[in-house]
Amino acid sequence: MTVSRVLLIAGGRSAEHEVSLLSAEGVLRHIPFPTELAVIAKDGRWLLGQRAEEALRAKVAPVGEHPFPPPLDWDRYGVVFPLLHGPFGEDGTLQGFLELLGKPYVGAGVAASALCMDKDLSKRVLAQAGIPVVPWVAVHQGERPYVPFEPPFFVKPANTGSSIGIRRVEDYAALEEALEEAFRYDRKAVVEKALPRVRELEVGVLGNVFGEASPVGEVRYQALFYDYETKYTPGRAELLIPAPLDPGTQETIQEMALLAYKLLGIRGMARVDFFLSEGELYLNEINTIPGFTPTSMYPRLFEAGGVPYPELLRRLVELALA
Repeated sequence: MTVSRVLLIAGGRSAEHEVSLLSAEGVLRHIPFPTELAVIAKDGRWLLGQRAEEALRAKVAPVGEHPFPPPLDWDRYGVVFPLLHGPFGEDGTLQGFLELLGKPYVGAGVAASALCMDKDLSKRVLAQAGIPVVPWVAVHQGERPYVPFEPPFFVKPANTGSSIGIRRVEDYAALEEALEEAFRYDRKAVVEKALPRVRELEVGVLGNVFGEASPVGEVRYQALFYDYETKYTPGRAELLIPAPLDPGTQETIQEMALLAYKLLGIRGMARVDFFLSEGELYLNEINTIPGFTPTSMYPRLFEAGGVPYPELLRRLVELALA
């Protein structure tokens, strides 16, 4: 397939703004197509051309220049690559705009993006399909929480990533404060049961409808949980690819990931995260725009499976055109 030019969109209004810019660095370094960068600043305004490049080097863009919609010649680009993590980019909002433009774009569509971004709604769909998920309840802001299982548990904003706003709660007395922290980022939170002796396993999926799964990787760390600093500080976490698993468990994880991918209608790519606790597997969450930073698992998983970084990006662009 011939690709005239790719527009990479990074940054965004979410708390994962800086992570998105780190991901953009990696993609720009390896993408095998002519690519231009647009950066959405934290105030929602856009930076283009040289200003976008300056924001990438600064690793943050507090203030933008152009209000939405930006003054771009959209016909110039054959494919758009949204690389925005979290709300206003990974949740279907930007994808809806690109649908209105009629532009091919990398990754999941509007419905799948919105569904996977919401930890509560995605768990409901997965559980209904018989895919095991960690016991949870949803709590809306202003609602009196009722948690039908004993602590410890994790309190999370329903619509964020990168472990932002997450707290581990050891007793009911700390629940209110943890919910207040979660509500800084979202009007809905999820309270999940903390599982004992958890191993964190991740698998990448690549494809449209019928995806292919990467080898399974494992994340090990010394922190209380896989928090923001552990995820994005080099050396804080150990990534084992392939994960030390028996072949049957690896195959089960891959099959479960592919089933969830198809069930939720995802296109292009996803990283599917699992917990293995005392011999039981649980699907934790699905990321429709996984990280492409130096410490990110998604490109490493496919590289271990024989798909180098540039080839992975080439295939993502071709999947968008398809």
